[in-house]
Amino acid sequence: MEDVVLRITEEGGRFKSLEERLTSTSPQCLANDSSNESIVYCGTLENGLWKSEDVGSTWKKVDLGVESQSVTSLAVSNLERPNGFGVVYVGMEPSMILKSKDGGSSWENKESLTKLPSSKNWSFPPRPYTNHVRFIALDPDQAGKLYVAIEAGALVRSFDGGTTWSDRVVSGPYDTHTLATHKRAPGRLYSSAGDGYFESLDGGDNWKRNVDGLGVHQYLYGIAVDPNEPDTIIVSASSGPWRAHSQSDAESVIYRRSVGEKEWTPLGSGLPEPEGTIVSILAGGPSGGGEFYAANNKGIYRSNDSGLSWVRQSIPWKDSYLSQHAWSICVIETS
Repeated sequence: MEDVVLRITEEGGRFKSLEERLTSTSPQCLANDSSNESIVYCGTLENGLWKSEDVGSTWKKVDLGVESQSVTSLAVSNLERPNGFGVVYVGMEPSMILKSKDGGSSWENKESLTKLPSSKNWSFPPRPYTNHVRFIALDPDQAGKLYVAIEAGALVRSFDGGTTWSDRVVSGPYDTHTLATHKRAPGRLYSSAGDGYFESLDGGDNWKRNVDGLGVHQYLYGIAVDPNEPDTIIVSASSGPWRAHSQSDAESVIYRRSVGEKEWTPLGSGLPEPEGTIVSILAGGPSGGGEFYAANNKGIYRSNDSGLSWVRQSIPWKDSYLSQHAWSICVIETS
């Protein structure tokens, strides 16, 4: 959440416990090393990177070796494990990519990112003097291939683990918030962006924009794709940044598009009313096809039928959470 990481434990499909962690650190992003379920990373705004080795129960701060302490995105590659850890990629503000091959003990600064021609035009509207790496997506099949969304100004690619970069293409999204790939659809990219929904079928060389059915809700934020069906997609949307993120005037909707459908359809069954709901953060479940999660200021919601219906989870929800923006959700299935 905005002021705290909530560690929520389920057992046998039922809520077991909720614990607050990393309070007052301004958490921004979460990622786990999926080949080692115990390891979780959390990036914070102005409070650096934190690492847990017990599935988020306890945390230690990681020395990034740079002046900035604003971590805005995270990704862990399990296609690369040179020292027994998944390779960690950290996105920063101002825009920077750091890479660790040893679980965070040492870092490489991939400085060529900011030498791209488009970098001179990168700017984050609320703080126009800066910009940041909003999202890092890893190719599910090719080690070292990554896609990086700059907020705002570009979606760029690296094919060698961040050593060199390929700049944005004209047809691509300008303001990607969340980017997805799919194990069953090589080369397919899904972009949920401030300028709409974009999709590429060739690894980002060419893009198509599809906002049919979204109506006024063409400012997109969260995205998740069914792990078993690359054509079943859900996105969270609003009419603009103010209504997506404001605590006082929020209004947001979750939309779905599935096999054979050309238009997006708004979802409602089991979800909170759009008015007063800050834009949702979305994730697919670890159990396989059909399971989705949505996190927002109203609570945590789960769907077991590919987004058609939702159930609010029976988690104690403090009044203070009702005014907080959810920024990241990480669902881990432990053995």
